Amino acid sequence: LISRQRAWGAPLAMFVDKETHQPLVDPEVNRRIVEAIAERGADAWFTEPAESFLGGHDPARYEKVEDILDVWFDSGSTHAFTLEGRENTRWPADLYLEGSDQHRGWFQSSLLESAGTRGRAPYDAVMTHGFTVDENGEKMSKSKGNTLEPDTVIRESGAEILRLWAAMVDYAEDQRIGKTILATTTDAYRKLRNTLRYLLGALAGFSEAERVEPADMPPLERYILHRLHELDGQVREAYGRYSFQDVARPLTEFCQTDLSALFFDIRRDALYCDRPDSLKRRAARTVMDLVFERLTIWLAPLIPFTMEEAWTTRFPEAGSNCLRIFPDTPASWRHPAEAARWAKVQAVTSVVMGALEAERREKRLGGPLEAAPVVHVTDADLLAAFEGLDPAEVFRTSQGTLMSGAGPQGAFALAEVPGVSVEPRKAEGRKCARSWRILPEVGQDPRYPDLSLRDAEAVAAWDAGHG
Repeated sequence: LISRQRAWGAPLAMFVDKETHQPLVDPEVNRRIVEAIAERGADAWFTEPAESFLGGHDPARYEKVEDILDVWFDSGSTHAFTLEGRENTRWPADLYLEGSDQHRGWFQSSLLESAGTRGRAPYDAVMTHGFTVDENGEKMSKSKGNTLEPDTVIRESGAEILRLWAAMVDYAEDQRIGKTILATTTDAYRKLRNTLRYLLGALAGFSEAERVEPADMPPLERYILHRLHELDGQVREAYGRYSFQDVARPLTEFCQTDLSALFFDIRRDALYCDRPDSLKRRAARTVMDLVFERLTIWLAPLIPFTMEEAWTTRFPEAGSNCLRIFPDTPASWRHPAEAARWAKVQAVTSVVMGALEAERREKRLGGPLEAAPVVHVTDADLLAAFEGLDPAEVFRTSQGTLMSGAGPQGAFALAEVPGVSVEPRKAEGRKCARSWRILPEVGQDPRYPDLSLRDAEAVAAWDAGHG
């Protein structure tokens, strides 16, 4: 059914033979109809007499159809004049997007009309979404006072918060929104933005000459590359099925857990205090460069203005971030062994952090750099995970020791990490004025009596290059 007997709407604009009941097909008649409607609007069909359109045809023989086009057929035909024959569009559409009430509406009418006239659907995929409700799942109503205007959110928090909220909800269901939910979204946005800000600062002056090949990197950098490899597959797959929350949430967690709480926290000392040409510092900056490259493009569809700002701040001459194509992620970045290693390392580290926190609560220790934990490990696999690693660096303490075997009576332990116990001893030595690590070696280089040997070497190299 394509017509309705109503006094308003788009007219069918056709004549029907009263005897044969067949439509009149005459290009000249159609031309006059099109011209009249183009000049005077759709009402011209209703207000002008049949003779003005029929030309030489007998008006008494033809009925002027004044039914309107059914609105569902009307909307189902939109692909014919929005996609076909226009610049910068193509038929069929990649995606039709509508609310969950459209399964029997626009999606269906578009399918029927296009299948009947073109032999296939006018879209490659359809996506439906629920409706926006308040934080309690109730329909928004001005009388209830539970409405939230987008303009208000944009004015108070910025449009990117609203975009990120939309990306993080499960749109297949009704989407809840309110001040508490938006506060959580704002926290997630702040974490993403601050991660990019930190990377911009840490990568100042980075050049290709500084780059380190993955095979030459320390274990921590290889682990972060592995996480990038994992995320690349997840992000591509999630975008492919329009599951935006499976992009936003894993990337937010990556920034918070793998980067801020692990990689950045451990490498802060090397970044600020190592010689600029040290392998560890160069490897860290190389990985940060790759992280920056991936995050800015992975998040571009979700928070485009923030990522554009980050990208053009670092590369003002490189063009728009939104025009970039996802770069290939090398298979050599995949290091499942490093993922397994760092899961074990972090398990041990959690016990150390627990021990240090207990000491801080009792005011026996201040910050972690006052500590020199002795960690007793009975699990051979956990102990092996630290091969090639500096325990003090991993624990973010001034000193640190791993010992095989059970710890003494009273050593700190966590039930969820069996086989690990910690003696949270105080670090011995003097405080380095540059790194703030407490080490016995501070002052051994007579040129720099307030520095550790590592920091003295770094300052000497700097002085030699800028003398």
